[in-house]
Amino acid sequence: MKIFIKNLPLQVEEKELREVFGDFGVVKSLRIIKDKETGASRGFGFVEMPDEAQAKEAIRNMNGGDYYGNKIFVTEARDDDNGGGGANRGGFKGGAPRGNTRRF
Repeated sequence: MKIFIKNLPLQVEEKELREVFGDFGVVKSLRIIKDKETGASRGFGFVEMPDEAQAKEAIRNMNGGDYYGNKIFVTEARDDDNGGGGANRGGFKGGAPRGNTRRF
């Protein structure tokens, strides 16, 4: 299952995020999207976990959580069949966070 993460703190690196998601299970792939010119994080990324139950547990526990002072939004990624653009492409389904206060 592919997971979309929005509002990532800019200082978070892929290695750290892999460890955080690794607490819930196997991480097949992970990518923080970066600016092409500066190489700086754009504040969102994707994680792929082969076990759907583990991925859903990660989403449940992390969505709305506090990560270095940022409230992150974690949802199942979706395929964008209509060629849309922007930072939301491929991912965020929206909805209000569940009020999770877990800190990472």
